Amino acid sequence: MTVAAAGAGCNPRYGANAQVQVSVTDESGAEVINAMTSMTDSGEFTYSFIVPAEIAVGEATVTAMPHNIDWCDDTGRNNRAGGAVQLELASCAKPEKPLTITR
Repeated sequence: MTVAAAGAGCNPRYGANAQVQVSVTDESGAEVINAMTSMTDSGEFTYSFIVPAEIAVGEATVTAMPHNIDWCDDTGRNNRAGGAVQLELASCAKPEKPLTITR
């Protein structure tokens, strides 16, 4: 399985050492993957993994979020730009995608 994202066109300035945290939670609520991988300054990343055999059948959830970064700054300040740059208010919904597990 591969989880990936293209870089943002808005220059989010994640930094040279930025990481993304990828997790997979199965139908039973068990977290079966919790890993970190590098991402570019613009947020581009690719992470591949083998789906664990013990994962529950049903709807799993895949989440990928920048690690240790204020990824949802809806205060109107861009903390990564080093100043009071005005931003549009953002949706703070957790970025999740479904993954259907069958046998």
